[in-house]
Amino acid sequence: MIFDLDGTLVDGFDAITTGVNAARRHFGLSPLPGDDVRGRVGLGLLHLMADVVGAERAEEAAGVFRRAYDAACLPGTRAVPGLALTLTALSDRGIRLSVASNKPVPYSVRILDHLELSRHFDLVAGPENAGALKPDPAMLRACLDAMGTAPAEALYVGDMPLDAEAGARAGVAVVLVAGGSATATALRATGLPVLDRLADLPGWLGDCC
Repeated sequence: MIFDLDGTLVDGFDAITTGVNAARRHFGLSPLPGDDVRGRVGLGLLHLMADVVGAERAEEAAGVFRRAYDAACLPGTRAVPGLALTLTALSDRGIRLSVASNKPVPYSVRILDHLELSRHFDLVAGPENAGALKPDPAMLRACLDAMGTAPAEALYVGDMPLDAEAGARAGVAVVLVAGGSATATALRATGLPVLDRLADLPGWLGDCC
């Protein structure tokens, strides 16, 4: 089983909003509310910076973002409800787990280490070790290789239509979880199963698999 990180395993939108607004402040722009930032997350840092300050300033903005996010990422990120129990239940069933996130790997590892959850995952993949951002399937394929799992034997859990596309391109089944970057309406429009919360995943697996 492969998981997205932000919006799926963790709620890190407060920390991301802090970084976004530091970048906007650097260029004399007004802050954005958290709900606005939430809907922009998921396509990687440079895409996010281009979206909030303009493409011509994205590289400089990314440096400002990183400095602010370094301080905010741990206090501004929390596990989604029931995360530890959910991962334990899946591990106890012998399911191998990994993470595929467009967030840089060092940040993902810091967050999972801080939450004392890293032991559950065979691989924490990101653009650095996959060579591409989702929805390119390379990141999911890296996770499959690390787990020694064929695409037909895996499930990808995400929170965005982008995750649905990444799973389809990797040949992996997908289930989506509401409450992250995308609206429930946008998730249901994919035609894929949508869970109200991650903690429902073990029970859903028991019903469908």
